[in-house]
Amino acid sequence: MREAYLNWAARWRVPLGFAGAAAYFVLAQPTSRLLAVGAAIAAAGIALRALAAGYLRKGEALTTAGPYAYVRHPLYLGSAFITVGFAVAGGRLWLGLLFAGVFAALYLPVLLREEAELRARFSDSYARYAAAVPRLLPRVRPSLVGSGEPQQFDGKLYWRNREYNALLGYLAALVFLYLKIRYGK
Repeated sequence: MREAYLNWAARWRVPLGFAGAAAYFVLAQPTSRLLAVGAAIAAAGIALRALAAGYLRKGEALTTAGPYAYVRHPLYLGSAFITVGFAVAGGRLWLGLLFAGVFAALYLPVLLREEAELRARFSDSYARYAAAVPRLLPRVRPSLVGSGEPQQFDGKLYWRNREYNALLGYLAALVFLYLKIRYGK
């Protein structure tokens, strides 16, 4: 049952995210102030995701530098900030609570599945890393546990990991919410 749910969550998180976004835009009641605050919170998430993507070498190496030295899942943490930001911008508390529940139901199982895959692939290295770096609440100081390979931010990885899609979605959502404020509900 658990494996079936993990597979289901991994497969459906993106399509359900699009469906949730459509419902969000219909139900949201943004104001200029809420949009500004929410956009700032979501921008922090976009920035964190962009930074993390510039370190991530999917399938090639265990990433332990940059934001990965503070938190094991900076991409998901960035997504959480984006979710909170748009929940605030939407102006409906119940919608924010619904987003939080959906985020937990879809992303936490995927996160656990990814950890199991990393543990299987990088065994002792990942075990040391996981013991030193928290899952979603960042450390105050970076961990010194590393993969042994030098890791630096690489803008080409941002593009290879297609993280620009998150930025484009963020900008489109802001435009839509602005138009909703400007031209009515």
